[in-house]
Amino acid sequence: MFKRLFIAIILLGLIVGGIVWFKFFRDEMIAQFLSGQTPPPVPVTSHTVAPVAWEPGIDAIGTALSAQGVDLAIESGGTVTAVLFKGNDKVTAGQPLVQIDDAGQRAALDAAKAAMSVAQAEANRARTLTERGVGAVNTLESADAQLESARAQVTEAQVLLDQKQLVAPFAGEIGIAKIEVGQYVGAGTVVATLQDLSRMRVDFSVPEQQITTLALGGPVTVTSEVGSFSATGRIIAIEPQIDANSRLVSVRAEVDNPGGVVYPGQFLRVRIGLPREEGIIAVPQSAVSSTLYGDSIYVIRKGEADATTVEQVFVTLGRRSGGLIEVKDGLKEGDLIVTSGQNRLTSGAKVQVDNTVPVTAEAEPGTEAPKAEAPATEAPATEAPETEAPASETPAPQGEAAPKASE
Repeated sequence: MFKRLFIAIILLGLIVGGIVWFKFFRDEMIAQFLSGQTPPPVPVTSHTVAPVAWEPGIDAIGTALSAQGVDLAIESGGTVTAVLFKGNDKVTAGQPLVQIDDAGQRAALDAAKAAMSVAQAEANRARTLTERGVGAVNTLESADAQLESARAQVTEAQVLLDQKQLVAPFAGEIGIAKIEVGQYVGAGTVVATLQDLSRMRVDFSVPEQQITTLALGGPVTVTSEVGSFSATGRIIAIEPQIDANSRLVSVRAEVDNPGGVVYPGQFLRVRIGLPREEGIIAVPQSAVSSTLYGDSIYVIRKGEADATTVEQVFVTLGRRSGGLIEVKDGLKEGDLIVTSGQNRLTSGAKVQVDNTVPVTAEAEPGTEAPKAEAPATEAPATEAPETEAPASETPAPQGEAAPKASE
């Protein structure tokens, strides 16, 4: 019995030992096989770092206002007898727009004029008698006072009559009528809007940190999300107070509006131009990789046996303009950097530069980015096609170093 149990234990030990030995043997063979695998070079696009002429600016969101624009209102109530305009009519200054029933005011004006004629005659008669020495001086003074009172009544009646007619205060484009003939309207009733669309004002706000860069008369460029409208103008007013809640300062600019394509209340993008700066190191924004560890750029280096590798360099970034971003520290002129394909790179990885892929307009060589001149050697911002990695290769997260397989 004991002998059989002993033999069973030995056989079980041999089986377990064989399984364990096979596992370690298999893992060692896999490791040796993988250690001999060399990942293929990663295709990337490149860009040569060179100083550019930088045109800094302040970007903001603004609202369009007409240089002259009012809501026209009736000054005196009554029944509308005539609406003398149609929507979107071009009107001139002083042109009649609305007529209110004024029969009572015309009668009052006629009565006042008649009373003034009588007062004028009495004053002339008193003056003649006084000059002949048969009239008292106080009689002449009383007659003159009555004449002045009659003239004032005529003026008052004329003013009340004029209030029954609405005229355009300035030339512009009138909107849709909000009243109809026969409608009774009270004083202050809005009739329509009148806007002068030849020039537009733009109200916007900028952070308090940038208030020192603002100046009256400074250049402003305005663009619209609707169509391709773009116009230039100047700053005409800066609010001398900062909003304590938002920490923003209000600014107003004035721009031309050729063709009247921009309307009051429209959304506009505003850019305040600042003095041009030379010799700024700027690269395409697609070259920057941002992670929790910071911002980095892959720089292409020449390694051993003419092998092309990359080095992950952490940089200090500055301002942005169009498709470019300023690099304050970390790069120097002449560095060759990667602009696409970084998602499969680690520091020391081999790369193959391929700049034949068509570039986008944002970072196309020789194409000027908005408000900043890109260097002629600027690389494409479109990522080159990536080759499939071996099944055993696991791409590292962007911007982090991953373990490299021994070559």
